[in-house]
Amino acid sequence: MVNTQPVLYKLALASRLPAAPASLLQLRGSRRRWIQQPLRVHTMATCWQGLWAYRLYLLVFLLPVLLLPLPILVPTKEAYCAYSIILMALFWCTEALPLAVTALFPIVLYPMMGIMDASEVCVEYFKDSNILFVGGLLVAIAVEHWNLHKRIALRVLLIIGVRPALLLLGFMLVTAFLSMWISNTATTAMMVPIAHAVLQQLHKMPTGKDVEEACDNPAFELQEASSQKEETKCAEKASFPDNRQVHPASPEPTGQRQEQLRFSQGMSLCVCYAASIGGIATLTGTTPNLVLQGQVNSLFPQNGNVVNFASWFGFAFPTMIILLLLSWLWLQILFLGFNFRKNFGFGGQAQERAQAAFHVIQTEHKRLGPMSFAEKAVSVLFVTLVVLWFTREPGFFLGWGNLAFPDEEGDSMASDATVAIFIGIILFLVPSDIPGLTQDPENPGRLKAPPALLNWKTVNEKMPWNIVLLLGGGFALAKGSEKSGLSEWLGNKLTPLENVPPPAVALIVCLLVAAFTECTSNVATTTLFLPILASLAQAICLHPLYVMLPCTLASSLAFMLPVATPPNAIVFSFGGLKVSDMARAGFLLNIIGVLVITLAINSWSYPIFHLHSFPTWADSNNTAGCLATQANATTPAP
Repeated sequence: MVNTQPVLYKLALASRLPAAPASLLQLRGSRRRWIQQPLRVHTMATCWQGLWAYRLYLLVFLLPVLLLPLPILVPTKEAYCAYSIILMALFWCTEALPLAVTALFPIVLYPMMGIMDASEVCVEYFKDSNILFVGGLLVAIAVEHWNLHKRIALRVLLIIGVRPALLLLGFMLVTAFLSMWISNTATTAMMVPIAHAVLQQLHKMPTGKDVEEACDNPAFELQEASSQKEETKCAEKASFPDNRQVHPASPEPTGQRQEQLRFSQGMSLCVCYAASIGGIATLTGTTPNLVLQGQVNSLFPQNGNVVNFASWFGFAFPTMIILLLLSWLWLQILFLGFNFRKNFGFGGQAQERAQAAFHVIQTEHKRLGPMSFAEKAVSVLFVTLVVLWFTREPGFFLGWGNLAFPDEEGDSMASDATVAIFIGIILFLVPSDIPGLTQDPENPGRLKAPPALLNWKTVNEKMPWNIVLLLGGGFALAKGSEKSGLSEWLGNKLTPLENVPPPAVALIVCLLVAAFTECTSNVATTTLFLPILASLAQAICLHPLYVMLPCTLASSLAFMLPVATPPNAIVFSFGGLKVSDMARAGFLLNIIGVLVITLAINSWSYPIFHLHSFPTWADSNNTAGCLATQANATTPAP
């Protein structure tokens, strides 16, 4: 090493500064290296953060390229269709693109790959099931717009009562009933604030009794700007009523706080779980049910409208009731314990708090006032819609559709979508008040007619148009799978499953779909699985509905994760819950749901859908032997 000491001293003398020894310079050099090393680490971390921030863009560009070997090495229509389906499935699972945007892929890919003509693909996006979805939502939007759902909820809670176990049951029954007709998300968004307001009254100390009588709970007021001011006033009254100082109440025991926290968690979970369970009861209750109807009509055009509102209700409503009651028992045991005497509110202090909560519900119900003409009109139209759905083509007797609008074979030419759109149009024609004439502010001296029960501005704001596109994308995907021959090819590969007992096949399908739907949209799950299961059923001579019905119901068993479904996310956002709490409660609930669905598909579904034999409408070129022998009928062995 060269000795730099003389040179350093000369430089020091020239600048009249004290020279630094060589050891000090070495120390500074090592410090510079120590500084540079964290800079490199920081630079690498920044690069990873940048890549993570751009992960969705990278997925959108990389996934199509990585999947290209499939259509290049296997240049057949089946491979082209498989490429489209796998690409859409990955985009749906990762949500690299919005779900509705991914659903538009068949319009671009199928014509370019020679699978289907563009005009044929576009027709799939506006089928009968899509119209039924739109018509059902028009009535649901009218119910929400005139606050009829809140009146129903509060009235039922007043009837059932507010004791802990009954309160859980009451909220679950109300939420499940409402989610049968309006969206699960809207039902949860309305019921969770009501539940938390009732819980606040149940958990108040006795010293706050006059406060609860003097001040209404603002948690009931959904999306109102004045709620924060009212809450501030309530807090001021609680601290200094009548300008007198109130001594703070003694803190509650830790054990009691834990009980209150568990009850609050159980109350929150019962709302989101009941919303998901209630949606399975009706054909329009949740989107996967309509996906099933559309897929059956698309894959089996000669099915004779086997899945309609009446048949689905007869199958799914008992399933919903059993699952709801078992869920109530499980949540009661998990969050309230085995002390049923205490759970049903027997005790002096518990009864006082229950009365306080009952007073809050009663006050909010009175605040709604008497039913307006608009609420009565919407109620009448809603009941009319349900009655027309049930009696159009019930199957066990001739409905009004068979008698008034028959086709050449005697079947109803009017569908459930016809009824829904008919009632929806009436909502735009009926005025919201009678006579309801008021002065027109824009033209003084002229009278103005009342608005209709529904207007397009409200519909445009609340209608989930993305779901319409998502439904259409699923129907196009199924039709392309049939046209390309992918369904037939897949069915031939699944023939080894012929030796598996049908109940075992249904159980495996339920477990697989229930696990898959925890991390994927339930609509995307049913859209991907139903065409495959239809091919499986044809390959092993099973009634297609025997495996398609469990798949559809199991897609609604999203109970374990906050991201699994919007109701779970809404409840989780209110606080008081951890992911582990939801996972612990939802895991066993998933198992219960799978067992209930297995029971339903092997019992009362048989006479409703005639599952004991392979249907003629499911016959195809590769299922000719199924009708001849009926060797693998779906009736379980005794």
